[in-house]
Amino acid sequence: MHWKTTLAGSGGSVPALSERFNKPGMSGRWSDLYLRAASALVLGPLALFCLWWGGTAWDLLIGVAMAGLGHEWARLAGLRYTWPLSGIMLLVWAAAMLLGISAGLQAVVFLGLAAWPVYGRFAAAGVPYAGLAGVCLIWLRQRHEVGLEDTAFLILVVWGTDIGAYIVGRLFGGVKLAPRISPGKTWSGALGGLALGGACGAGLAATHGAPAYAFGAGVLLSFVAQAGDLLESAIKRKLGVKDSGRTIPGHGGLFDRLDGFLTAAPMAALLAASMHGGVGLWG
Repeated sequence: MHWKTTLAGSGGSVPALSERFNKPGMSGRWSDLYLRAASALVLGPLALFCLWWGGTAWDLLIGVAMAGLGHEWARLAGLRYTWPLSGIMLLVWAAAMLLGISAGLQAVVFLGLAAWPVYGRFAAAGVPYAGLAGVCLIWLRQRHEVGLEDTAFLILVVWGTDIGAYIVGRLFGGVKLAPRISPGKTWSGALGGLALGGACGAGLAATHGAPAYAFGAGVLLSFVAQAGDLLESAIKRKLGVKDSGRTIPGHGGLFDRLDGFLTAAPMAALLAASMHGGVGLWG
């Protein structure tokens, strides 16, 4: 594939943003810190506002993300046109919104299988990869009484995992976690991600009187999120690309930013569904 995905090769406004937020002379370990932080300061509050508002705001955010993931996956698959996969993702989203979550899950399976003979196995695999997580995130937020808390729990755990892994990994370095898949990841970073992810979950649940349970659930979701990160890294390594896209300065594409959610969201939905008909993830 001849698709330039690195920040240096993307052209346009991305290098200007890099020069603005990455200070000269910074260590290579921290060279992307300012750009990553700048992007997070813009996108983080937007996501949290949509989460808090719920309803249409959250549903539209998930729909936009699913369409964007379809676009990126089509590029990764080498398809000439990206709109068919974006359209399939929007059909999954529409099925979940208009016909219910069960219909959304069925759409993931049916449309994924239908896309296989038309666009190929790899392209079709993107439908369940991103579609299942999107449907689960819609369902989590729609749950009465606990939807906001459960979805916030998931988001804080995954964000805490990313931050903990980034900071601890760059501070301490050490033995590589999976050098053939992602040379930059270390065991120290993975442990730091687990610790901060679990702590973020426990901190939120402490306001509801159940921090001990929450830490365990947070560590489990953190582990699954890091597995999702490695899965996405393995896919990019197989394809020979650095980033899934260049949608988010400092983070690459949507898959680079949401990889942890793509695996952690289904696990969170499974936990929530198994807990006596609807208590918090830490219940």
